[in-house]
Amino acid sequence: MSLPPLKVAVLMGGWAAEREVSLSSASGVIQALEERGHQVVPIDLGATPAEGRDFPARLIAANPDVVFNALHGVPGEDGSVQGLMDIMGFVYTHSGLATSVIAIDKQLTKQHLVPHGIPMPGGHIVASEDLFQADPLPRPYVVKPVNEGSSVGVAIIMPDGNYGNPIGRDVVGPWQEFDHLLAEPFIRGRELTVAVLGDRALAVTELRPKSGFYDYEAKYTDGMTDHICPADVPAEIAAAMMDIALRAHQLLGCKGTSRSDFRWDDERGLEGLFLLEVNTQPGMTSLSLVPEQAKYLGMSYSDLVENIIAEALADRGGRR
Repeated sequence: MSLPPLKVAVLMGGWAAEREVSLSSASGVIQALEERGHQVVPIDLGATPAEGRDFPARLIAANPDVVFNALHGVPGEDGSVQGLMDIMGFVYTHSGLATSVIAIDKQLTKQHLVPHGIPMPGGHIVASEDLFQADPLPRPYVVKPVNEGSSVGVAIIMPDGNYGNPIGRDVVGPWQEFDHLLAEPFIRGRELTVAVLGDRALAVTELRPKSGFYDYEAKYTDGMTDHICPADVPAEIAAAMMDIALRAHQLLGCKGTSRSDFRWDDERGLEGLFLLEVNTQPGMTSLSLVPEQAKYLGMSYSDLVENIIAEALADRGGRR
């Protein structure tokens, strides 16, 4: 597709753990927009909340036709920036306020999707302090922050006591950074993901880390993870994942693009398939999965960016 020339503000940076990923995503988006003849105004929210205080004034001064939200994590993925832009009357890409608030919170996402038949792991929120006394679930289990993305702070607690048994208070892990964590049963098997663009699930990609699991380092370090697209899985499993990803996207009210992450225990067939989370601000870096799946379907990176903007412009009256 090709849009008429637009003035586009690109939001990036921020003070979340994913700041560097956001800057990388924004770099690709800016290059694509400029190549298509759009006027781009980059806006870095800064590395601390104090640095971001002038963001509204900078956005007003830019006066863009549309805002491309290339932020990841807080405050660009949790509804904070979305609410502000709603109040200020700007048209912006990706999901709106309510969707962002729900989707960034893994427990709220479960509460929203599981009643509609979306298969997700069980589990519950635990106080980090309690982990030093006893396990909240039978081992193996996973603990993760409730509202971080990019596998930030994920720890797999194995039966052999890889973090101690009980977990050692002085052992490095997410319990040292977060007061509360989500504890879930560990699902053995394969790591898979599905991107959704607009009203279409794109493809299934399998992620095979060359060591350990698909953590932050494996995601964003070139050469550490093999991406197999399309994934070598049975047709019924691929179809089920694409259906679940699209339904989750629609049930949450996602806009633009989202990415649903799965674990599949291939010894259990469909019963071993679980949605882990839905990302409303998926990465747009050179290693990111949404551009990779779009490319597999014949869509260039620039076309992907313009598709995301086109949906935001078409939805300018519906977001509110």
